[in-house]
Amino acid sequence: MKLFLKGYRCETAKCAIEKRAYAPGQHGQGRKKFSEYGLQLREKQKVKRIYGVLEKPFRTYFAHAERKKGIAGENLLQNLELRMDNVVFRMGLAPSRNAARQLVQHNHFTLNGRKMNIPSYILSKGDEIAPNQKKIEKFPIKTALQNMKDKSQPHWLAFDVESRKGVVQDLPTREDITIPIQEQLIVELYSR
Repeated sequence: MKLFLKGYRCETAKCAIEKRAYAPGQHGQGRKKFSEYGLQLREKQKVKRIYGVLEKPFRTYFAHAERKKGIAGENLLQNLELRMDNVVFRMGLAPSRNAARQLVQHNHFTLNGRKMNIPSYILSKGDEIAPNQKKIEKFPIKTALQNMKDKSQPHWLAFDVESRKGVVQDLPTREDITIPIQEQLIVELYSR
């Protein structure tokens, strides 16, 4: 499955999935049948790679999601969507989540008027993100602002190009997350 980990490359013909949609090696095209545990594990690994989260923080996100009211799987995806690096990516200010993570770490953005260099910071409703005024002429931010008209954003985010400020208008729901994720498999894996 395409995870779009390489940014723009996955949108071209150079994408590895487009060239070969099977595992490398002599036996890569053999039929593999996964167990129930294997399917759950692959789903967890897929979500971890999409959002760029390691195992220990992912377990922590799941523990928080389980304690919150509501469905644990949807709470987990909501926490992952509200990470600072993911919100920067969703607003269209970075070509990929990895690039957004690096831009946040290098102080390219402010949160509610203050410097923010923690990509894993979880935003809440009403938080305001803006490019740092000192770094607004740097190449990644400049090109992202020029290409903002081409990109569509989820309805729970808003970015005004003139004022160069983005706002988290609402918390994301399950319907807002278009990535094909079966969060129930992750819940089943951690509830063993």
